[in-house]
Amino acid sequence: MLMEWLMLATGFTGALTCVFLLRLLHRCFADVATVTAYFSPKGGCADAVVDQLGRAKKEVLILAHSFAFEKLSKVVLDAKMRGVRVELVLDKHNEKDPASDLHVFAGQGLAPCLNTQSPCCHDNLMLIDGRVVITGSFDFTRQAEEENSDSVLIIAGHPALLSACRKHFQDAKSHAKEFSRPSTPKPVEKTDAVPRIDLPPTREVEAGRKAA
Repeated sequence: MLMEWLMLATGFTGALTCVFLLRLLHRCFADVATVTAYFSPKGGCADAVVDQLGRAKKEVLILAHSFAFEKLSKVVLDAKMRGVRVELVLDKHNEKDPASDLHVFAGQGLAPCLNTQSPCCHDNLMLIDGRVVITGSFDFTRQAEEENSDSVLIIAGHPALLSACRKHFQDAKSHAKEFSRPSTPKPVEKTDAVPRIDLPPTREVEAGRKAA
């Protein structure tokens, strides 16, 4: 009986040791620092951003000068539909830019904010799941992907960098205002009734009144 207990205890201890080692290995490999660069035009910038957004599980934070690219806005909205918390802070010029996806985001239930503190919010920054930083000159537009010379850096496994970027995002958001969609004017109700118009009496009618 004693030997059975010893064997059971040894097996349990060994299992705990294996679990500890597996978790340690996972943590080591998961936190390997990586930096990957992409360049446009047509150098894979948009596809790299789409890939990272498609992997998001918990959180996506976006601070951007411009956002006008259906390929990217769609994957942001897909992340929201999966239950990912999405926060956006965009430069205030997006409010008057007909090409901006600001109105698309607002129409799909997101609450984008506009940076009103700085003359120009020229950041191009995404933070994904508290681990991945996407930054560079690439400003999340079709023109940046297909015409301009731009760059994207995708950085993972740098906690200090991510912490600094998160603070920058929160500072920008604290001074931003939430975008409100303009209300739709109430339609005028149509009616078939002819409005009554009171005309002044004719001379004959007026003369008849005086005679009476």
